Amino acid sequence: MSFDILEFLQSLVQLNAVGYMREVWSDDMPAWLSEAILDIVVILVICTFNLIIVLGLIWLERKVVARIQDRIGPNRVGGRYGILQSVADATKLLSKEIITPSGADKLAFNLAPLVIVVAALLMWAVIPFAPGVIGTDLNVGLFYVLAISSVSVVPLLLAGWGSNNKYALLGAFRSVAQLVSYEVPMVMALLIPILIAGTMSMQGLVMAQEVWYVLVVPLSALIFLVSALAELGRTPFDLLEAESEIIAGYHIEYSGMKFAMFFLAEFINSLFMAALFTTIYLGGWRGPGAMEYPILGLIYFFIKVFLVYFVFIWIRGTFPRIRIDQLLDFNWKFLVPLTLGLIMVIAVVVKLIPEGTNPWAAAAALFIVNILVGLVALEFVRRYARRQRIEVEEVSISLDKTGDVTEVQSTATVVS
Repeated sequence: MSFDILEFLQSLVQLNAVGYMREVWSDDMPAWLSEAILDIVVILVICTFNLIIVLGLIWLERKVVARIQDRIGPNRVGGRYGILQSVADATKLLSKEIITPSGADKLAFNLAPLVIVVAALLMWAVIPFAPGVIGTDLNVGLFYVLAISSVSVVPLLLAGWGSNNKYALLGAFRSVAQLVSYEVPMVMALLIPILIAGTMSMQGLVMAQEVWYVLVVPLSALIFLVSALAELGRTPFDLLEAESEIIAGYHIEYSGMKFAMFFLAEFINSLFMAALFTTIYLGGWRGPGAMEYPILGLIYFFIKVFLVYFVFIWIRGTFPRIRIDQLLDFNWKFLVPLTLGLIMVIAVVVKLIPEGTNPWAAAAALFIVNILVGLVALEFVRRYARRQRIEVEEVSISLDKTGDVTEVQSTATVVS
């Protein structure tokens, strides 16, 4: 089969360019060589897409947050909308001097930014962009994502340790404490779609969503969304490099492109989490005509991804930052018990639903169960808050009897 430019363009529209090139090369080179070349091309396309889209995401985030805060945002470089501002920033970072601290562990110091970017890119291998358009459809695709996402903890420790800076090391320890803590409810929240779909394949999870899982198990989706924000270190969980801290955190000693690589990994991970939420809870590429015309599936997928990413930006421009003790208490005292209870209830309900039940009927039953579990959780929170208020009032009354008004006011302020 000879190469034809029109047929190649048609295969691009049909999202089958890899299959077309495989047929073209089948007579000219060994199968193992053509497969290796095609794999390399696919990897380069996915990596290049992520590296370029980050420039657009930075610009988008600046403009949206500026509008939320009644500002203009970038408006000089690249015209009135500042379209080239991210390009200018990237150029500046490329030209800045890279400084290595004296006494630093050079292997760990230089390896950390590389590992964090590679780990961020590796997770895209199992994301289904459209019908049949996926890097590799592993039968444990979701487990692969969780395994690779756990690797992101390692470069933080490498960066803190390799910098030969006590503050950077302390920042790395606190970052690891946050990431490891919120991995627990995130993983458990993802067990719920696995229980319902009966598969860990990413394509399988998409195909199983006759009804989007965000409508079936909204509480699981909310827990995953909150945990993902904490995993990404985004507002209101952005304590990893907060302006209120003494230093920037684990990457305080990095400059130039080494610092930019941490910044790059953060935005790649943010877009990936939006893509993962879309795949698990919003039906992925599913939509009218997606099976017949895969290009429509690709369009549906990215519309959903950018809507979820807009929610990330919206939260960043709306909520205040919380303290580290509040962050950990919220995880271990609320999210983890809530997720454990939700898993047990959903597992029982899924077992009780007969096979062959109408998908909408099964979805309605699971939705009602989610709402009930959520109401029970809110009732526990309400009672806990009421006990705290009673304790404050009792302390205030006891202090008021002693006549120490100043102490009453300060105690009430601290407890509240």
